[in-house]
Amino acid sequence: MAAREHPLTQPATTEELQHPLAVVDPAGWLPTSIQGWKVLCLAAGGGRQSVLYAAAGAEVTVVDLSSGMLELDHRAAAKHGFAMRLVQTSMDDLTMLPEAHYDLVIHPVSSCYLREIVPVYQQVARILRGEGLYICQHKTPANLQATLDAPGGFYQLEHAYYDKSPVSPPSAPNRLREPGTMEFVHRWEEILGGLCRSGFVIEDVVEPFHARPEEMPGQFGHRCHFIPPYIRIKARRNGEPKAVTSAQRPSTLLLP
Repeated sequence: MAAREHPLTQPATTEELQHPLAVVDPAGWLPTSIQGWKVLCLAAGGGRQSVLYAAAGAEVTVVDLSSGMLELDHRAAAKHGFAMRLVQTSMDDLTMLPEAHYDLVIHPVSSCYLREIVPVYQQVARILRGEGLYICQHKTPANLQATLDAPGGFYQLEHAYYDKSPVSPPSAPNRLREPGTMEFVHRWEEILGGLCRSGFVIEDVVEPFHARPEEMPGQFGHRCHFIPPYIRIKARRNGEPKAVTSAQRPSTLLLP
């Protein structure tokens, strides 16, 4: 996708760098200044998130599995004169990063590429300082369960909620489903409960709005009118992860 200059891999523009916090924080979750903050852009390579936070005065680390995406961060940092640390690793393996070090972890949509989401939360909890912020965005379960097209004007569920196998890949490129990727449905208990049990307190939740009911069935905005595609969460590191026993969650642990 980076080599093909996919829209999701476009670096931040010079205009956006003039008001970086307005671009990255439309909900107003961050203070008016993050000067000197240690920020981790998790699974967020591509030359966009990193330079925007650097332009806001943060000390930036970028983690991404793709060397091609990290190269875009390297080029963007060099172009705008920013220094940042680039780390090639999976989002669920941050063992090379220091404990209780970061003030903010920003995590755009990418958790869908992992079968299990809780290990990511646990890694983030380890590297965040006390009271540090974790802002993450995920694909909703229904977004990955439902068909992309709409025969008869309606969408259908084709992937079971409790099915841990990958969802069926799209037959053609689609704005809601990246081509050539393997994606997994995460249950609401995993997305929200798993975050709380990993040592976080959820302070706010928004559903980024993309609904366009006037569009034709099967188009991005029309599907978003029926199925909210994403959820964005503001969580704060607070306390130690909680152990969950089989007595507390028998119905979940008995499922395959």
